[in-house]
Amino acid sequence: MARAPSKGSSAILTLPNAISFARILLIPVFTGLIINRGTELAGLLVFGAVASTDWVDGVIARRTGSVTELGKILDPTADRLAVAAGLVAVLIRGVFPLWAALLILVRDAAVLIVGTALMLTRRVRVDVRFVGKSATFGLMLGVPLVAWGNLGFAFEHAALALGWTCYAVAIVEYYVAAALYAGDLRRALSSGVG
Repeated sequence: MARAPSKGSSAILTLPNAISFARILLIPVFTGLIINRGTELAGLLVFGAVASTDWVDGVIARRTGSVTELGKILDPTADRLAVAAGLVAVLIRGVFPLWAALLILVRDAAVLIVGTALMLTRRVRVDVRFVGKSATFGLMLGVPLVAWGNLGFAFEHAALALGWTCYAVAIVEYYVAAALYAGDLRRALSSGVG
């Protein structure tokens, strides 16, 4: 459904924004740990911590009434950056297939390019949908589980089975969310909302 993005405050220094910034700052940490041999387990655990806080900043913002315009951009940006960095790291280590990573990265690149262009040129932005958040969470769970299994850590077969199941469901949701966002953008542009 087409809707104007709800207005948030102009505050910058809020707890939810700090959590999003912290998630971004941890990206080089888990990426470096995953790439370096012998520290992959620590890297996957840090990546898991970043992934598990995906929902925390949004929940805190809504419950404390501290939803901000910056946070509406920062939270999904942190998600996209974490997923992309995690994918690059597991690709470099050779523990996640390129085809599966490309399905995520191509969609993200398209959404990023179109979304940024419209936000800057037409001041159009749509709110994140639940299916998009669900897909991101599924990918942030599935990708490291597949890497975990391919690295041969404990319960490797269970990790692979659960990881590929999460990935399969999440990648479908990811493209459904992209189609819904495209419809939201089209309706916002045609109604002059932005």
